[in-house]
Amino acid sequence: MKLLLINPNTSTAMTAGIAAAARLVAAPDTEVLPVQPTFGPRSIEGHFDEAIAAAGVAEQVRRAPPHDAVVIACFGDPGLDAAREATRAPVLGIAEAAFHVASFLATGFSVVTTMTRTCVIAEHLVHKYGFERRCRGVHGTDIPVLALEDGGADCLDAIEAAAREALARDRSGAIVLGCAGMAALCARLTERLGVPVIDGVSAAVKLAEGLTALGLRTSARGDYAAPLPKEYTGWAAPLRWSAQD
Repeated sequence: MKLLLINPNTSTAMTAGIAAAARLVAAPDTEVLPVQPTFGPRSIEGHFDEAIAAAGVAEQVRRAPPHDAVVIACFGDPGLDAAREATRAPVLGIAEAAFHVASFLATGFSVVTTMTRTCVIAEHLVHKYGFERRCRGVHGTDIPVLALEDGGADCLDAIEAAAREALARDRSGAIVLGCAGMAALCARLTERLGVPVIDGVSAAVKLAEGLTALGLRTSARGDYAAPLPKEYTGWAAPLRWSAQD
């Protein structure tokens, strides 16, 4: 299968790191196709960044080569619903995927993320996806996203400390890593913490493979029907939907 892996920020180093994490768990017959927007923020650390990044996700789905599934590799899941309109292939956001997987492994989980200011974004997703009874807390480390570009080894101790505090304070049984850039740290954190640590990139890759193997595709009814044909102006003109699509 061909898996379109979208890094919604414009950090080439982070795109490469996310792709490496995805390939580490992908099946031998899964071809990972990493892409990133041609515009937008180098890191996503707030609502404004996320709004621009969502447009970048839509751009990449619109111009994508043939693919069987899509993974949006940013914990805010920017542009997820728009991407599901734009392709019939299954589209998974790493936050939604991680929440589901964590709920299979523990009665309650905590999220450890990067900037404290983005905790509310994760909290909004917890409620959107219906996990408010399973997610017991979202904790920021104030580690800048770009500090994770090289795999985040220098950030390992800080993330571990935040996770330990979250496990104790929230009485959780699992940790969800709240940034795609943390993917390379998942195995070491699992070993150190002694509880399931879920990286959304890996979780989304395996769920995407499963949905593809089952022959399941995104519904074309209702709000996930293809976008209506209309004129787009300015820089978005090439992304317009026509009657031929």
